[in-house]
Amino acid sequence: MAAEPSREEISQFVERFAGVLANSGVPTMSARVMGAMLVSPTGVMTAAELADLLKISQPAVSGAVRQLLQVAFITRERLPGSRKDHYRIRDDVFAAILERRNLALSEWEATSRSGVALFGEDSPVGRRLTEAADFFAFIHGDMSQMIKNWRAEHPR
Repeated sequence: MAAEPSREEISQFVERFAGVLANSGVPTMSARVMGAMLVSPTGVMTAAELADLLKISQPAVSGAVRQLLQVAFITRERLPGSRKDHYRIRDDVFAAILERRNLALSEWEATSRSGVALFGEDSPVGRRLTEAADFFAFIHGDMSQMIKNWRAEHPR
């Protein structure tokens, strides 16, 4: 069994994890909050706990939490006897992230196909846009199937 990580090791991991998420398009503060919640023993934290762990202000936590709530990566709840909001990371948060990315692929495909109609399928631009649209459609189909397979093997 591994030794319990120190607060400094936890902080370094959270920042490293957040950096990876931020590099893939997740807003930095939201990525940090997700990282902190992910390593929380319960997956549930208050805004004050997040601010303390991440060494950031309450308004910074509030903005990140608001964004994560809007995209349904976390939920807000009240625990019995508590007047504070508690935030819980969604059990299937990574599948949810990929679902959102997969929706973007559909939009990229549709936009590319509208460009084909605009420029003509036999033009150099039309051929490039057709290839792009076909690629997005291919990846979208595979991603959809992978998410279905994941959920079938890992029901909530």
